[in-house]
Amino acid sequence: MAEVNGEADVLARVTGWAADQPLVRAVVLESSRAVDGAVLDAFSDYDVLLVVANVRSFAEDDGWLAGIGTPLVRFRDTFQIQGFETLARLVLYEDYTKVDYMVWPAALLRRVVETQRLPDLLDWGYRVLLDKDDLTVGLPAPTRRAHIPPRPSAAAYQALVEEFWWETTYVAKNLWRDDPMQARYNLDVVMKHDLLLRMLEWRIEIERDWTWKPGPVGKGLKRALPPALWSALEATFVGAGIEENWRALFATTALFRRAATEVGAALGYTYPDALDRRVTAYLMAVHDPPH
Repeated sequence: MAEVNGEADVLARVTGWAADQPLVRAVVLESSRAVDGAVLDAFSDYDVLLVVANVRSFAEDDGWLAGIGTPLVRFRDTFQIQGFETLARLVLYEDYTKVDYMVWPAALLRRVVETQRLPDLLDWGYRVLLDKDDLTVGLPAPTRRAHIPPRPSAAAYQALVEEFWWETTYVAKNLWRDDPMQARYNLDVVMKHDLLLRMLEWRIEIERDWTWKPGPVGKGLKRALPPALWSALEATFVGAGIEENWRALFATTALFRRAATEVGAALGYTYPDALDRRVTAYLMAVHDPPH
């Protein structure tokens, strides 16, 4: 899908609308589109921070979301940042433009300038599009360290490995029970998208000296992983059959074992081979019980 609206057009619509809104005091573009050289495509959204005089006005009436187009679908949320109420309004417009708005009170931005500590929202990168009151003057430069995982301690590494192998027993039990919905939750959500994903992110970080920013829920993983590891990860995605899911379970454990061993070796931590062998034997016994 080609990008329907160019970036300059979208940002001009946003700033033009904001300029006419008395309650909007500043507009800041943040995240990937504010970073030079970021990889963008037709589906890359616009992360827009609106700094306003009265957050409640934006919370109580979503009519303002139609300021740059007709919303097709939207998502709402509320957050506390440094004790201030902030809003999230994620909107996909009918022209396929997607804008993720964050709405902050002006007092929060002043606090950030005073403390010289950027929240993660701005620390990856930002570009000021509109500032009616010089609220952004004095904002510190982004460190681009937000969202980069720290090196795990030996205890954190061990805890993740143990939790992974613990979770395998639930997959085996539910496959044995012919309960694929529960088994796929344990396998795909907990093991794969939480535990294995974190280990694979650590595996990438050890080659990039802990400077790589992981995308949400594995975004960008295909480009960042070595091809052999990506192929191994692809093998963990299968259909609905029980035996298919057993194969996926064993493919997942094999990939985790490989990644965890490499991460442990790079960080000087010992991979618990004995735990691996014990649980693997249990999984095999559940899969193919003796007659």
